[in-house]
Amino acid sequence: MKMRSFLPAVAEQLFRDIQKAYQETSQIPDDLLIALKFVFGPCALQALDLVDQHSVTCLSSPSGRKAFQVIGGSGRLYTCFVSCHYCPCPAFAYTVLRRNEGPLCKHILAVYLCQAMAVTQQESVSDQQMSALLSGTAPL
Repeated sequence: MKMRSFLPAVAEQLFRDIQKAYQETSQIPDDLLIALKFVFGPCALQALDLVDQHSVTCLSSPSGRKAFQVIGGSGRLYTCFVSCHYCPCPAFAYTVLRRNEGPLCKHILAVYLCQAMAVTQQESVSDQQMSALLSGTAPL
């Protein structure tokens, strides 16, 4: 798993521990679930729900660019850019950017959890589709 320099070291270690435990048992132990809730607060449970619903898809293009699409609890599709730590959801704008109350929203946390657990849905797109997505001119 790649290091995400904007997350605290404790969060990085937590994702590594989740990855190891999930590889061994296909479950996240209770102590790691408690740690997840402690580190990320109320969005942890919401993110786990998104993971359970298989709501995260990694879009990748032949040029190697990646973006993640997450279907939110309301059914709305959010395109998250983990490489620059961005989600267009209102919670990210308000809680993370405006109030600085947490490092991420439930959508980005769901992406990290899916990556750690290796359960991310995969979809290939053309470079043209990825360019349109990245520029905001056409949703996929």
